[in-house]
Amino acid sequence: MAAAVLRHCWRGLLQNSGNGAVGTIRSKIFEGVRQKSTVQYISRPDHPKLAYRRVKGKSPGVVFLPVYGSNMSGQKAEALEEFCRSLGNAYLRFDYSGHGASEGVFSEGYIGTWKKDVLFMLDELAEGPQILVGSSMGGWLMLLAAIARPEKTKALVGISTAADHFVTAFNTLPIEVRKECEDKGVWTIPTKSNEEGMYTVSMDFLREAENHCILQSPIPITCPVRLIHGLKDEDVPWHISMQVAERVLSPDVDIILRRHGQHRMAEKDDIKLIVYTIDDLIDKLTTMV
Repeated sequence: MAAAVLRHCWRGLLQNSGNGAVGTIRSKIFEGVRQKSTVQYISRPDHPKLAYRRVKGKSPGVVFLPVYGSNMSGQKAEALEEFCRSLGNAYLRFDYSGHGASEGVFSEGYIGTWKKDVLFMLDELAEGPQILVGSSMGGWLMLLAAIARPEKTKALVGISTAADHFVTAFNTLPIEVRKECEDKGVWTIPTKSNEEGMYTVSMDFLREAENHCILQSPIPITCPVRLIHGLKDEDVPWHISMQVAERVLSPDVDIILRRHGQHRMAEKDDIKLIVYTIDDLIDKLTTMV
């Protein structure tokens, strides 16, 4: 009963709080429950330790998969922990190897490396059915994990989903630019999403990423899928989310396009929408049980 009341409060606040949504939610619901999960580490044989934060709770749990080159301490990840804690649902967020507080070397990571990180955390720390929430590259990893662990994945929320993006973006470059990158062994990608204003990926990274591309054929995912993307995303085109929606086999797929949304989707109204979307899926999955 308490969870149902909290969910009702969340929906009322999300629908009526306007631009001050997150601040209003925190002041009205999270007063007195601001405790934060502590960073823990999990060891793996012959692999880097992974740093994570976890809130234990009921099912379905929520697992957050962050952006390439980022960490588990961003605004979206923090807001989702507060939300899950308020409802009593389990929540897990972590840093991929070479990211944030985890061990490993960032430049030595590949899509396959981080996919293994996700599957390991799902197998070892995520108990019961899960809603996977992936941001940018995390959205690509989310899809790969859902294919590999269908029995554990009960719903997906993609935020600026970057499925296949490194590979498809490189292949659209002029031939002479690609040749220059291949000669240098690296590709420098301009971005507004980090302080450096660019990402640098190796040709080895791109070649390995080709092994994980999923947009050339039907995607064997049948759980509910929600895809949120900003029309002003200058890093990952919104039509990638459209392609994902067209290819997943699930009959329950919604796309939400934010007119002024940018790549990181970290504005207050963006976070409000993400939380509402997850809340709706929790309600849906709980009702189905």
